[in-house]
Amino acid sequence: MDPFTDLDAIRARLSGRDHRRHDGPATRRAAVAAVLRPGAQGAEVLLIRRAEREGDPWSGHMAFPGGHEEPGDRDLLATARRETVEEVGLPLGDAQFLGPLDEFPAIARGRFTGMLIAPFVFGVEADPPLRPNHEVAAVRWAPLSAMARGEYDVVKEVERDGALHRYPGFRVGKDVVWGLTHRMLRALFEALRAP
Repeated sequence: MDPFTDLDAIRARLSGRDHRRHDGPATRRAAVAAVLRPGAQGAEVLLIRRAEREGDPWSGHMAFPGGHEEPGDRDLLATARRETVEEVGLPLGDAQFLGPLDEFPAIARGRFTGMLIAPFVFGVEADPPLRPNHEVAAVRWAPLSAMARGEYDVVKEVERDGALHRYPGFRVGKDVVWGLTHRMLRALFEALRAP
């Protein structure tokens, strides 16, 4: 069975997997939710386009729902669930928890921000209603298997400090998923391909 098309196969690959904590120094922690649903061509992943905000290093970027850990959060899994409700109105209490991915250091403009991010994978049935808040400009569902096969691969060019930088990405509609979210998706693909 193709591990990119069926939520049960994805859960079988990810269940019991501990996410590796990053060893580097961190001043903040955050969590994101990679939410999957069944689609016509297999599992689809929920992506958001962040609203444009001055001072936000990820302003306008494609991302997973998520955000900073708060004192009331029991753990980072609770952070991912809380932030998903806040940003897209999707409660994950009834969703299948499919498993964690390894923590990632947050890099902005080529530098570590001091924040570590833990991604968690969830599965939902059918087409859940979404209610994006002011932090979210758009929501998109993208086919996991097609991205994993390279069908959405593009190069994102970014000019910074007078130099042109090229980054791998995925074309999703008119948007490009690149940077940290691209790396997290690649990590998900690797976890699903693991024997």
